[in-house]
Amino acid sequence: MITAYIDGGSRGNPGPAGFGVRVEDESGAVLGRFSGSVGTATNNVAEYKGLIAALDWACAHGHRRVHIRSDSELLVRQMRGEYRVKNPGLQPLYQQAMELAGRIGAVTFEHVRRELNADADRLANEAMDAAAGEAAPGASITTPRQP
Repeated sequence: MITAYIDGGSRGNPGPAGFGVRVEDESGAVLGRFSGSVGTATNNVAEYKGLIAALDWACAHGHRRVHIRSDSELLVRQMRGEYRVKNPGLQPLYQQAMELAGRIGAVTFEHVRRELNADADRLANEAMDAAAGEAAPGASITTPRQP
């Protein structure tokens, strides 16, 4: 099983937005770090973009068991089926995340305190900085990071 720490944020909400992801194996060794700016978006959109990026990475690397840790209680509860996804802007992102989770097989979700998600938060902030400097809002940049 791998663990993906995900975070997303927006400065202005909506505003320049980005996400960060840190992926670890069972021993805690870092398998990957990556981030992406999502142009102008809300923090919840950025959180979902981070989740989708993590799930997509897991699919691409053949992982069948993934544990997601996020400091977004809304995202975690929606993905667990505890909250409905009422926001029309989040519904397609939720559907995409559910499809990816189904392709993986076993995906679990855990809400963690922000201080336990520091690396993903740092990566998300770097992506928000990049989003703030983009000439074309809405462009998507994913930057793979080595451990």
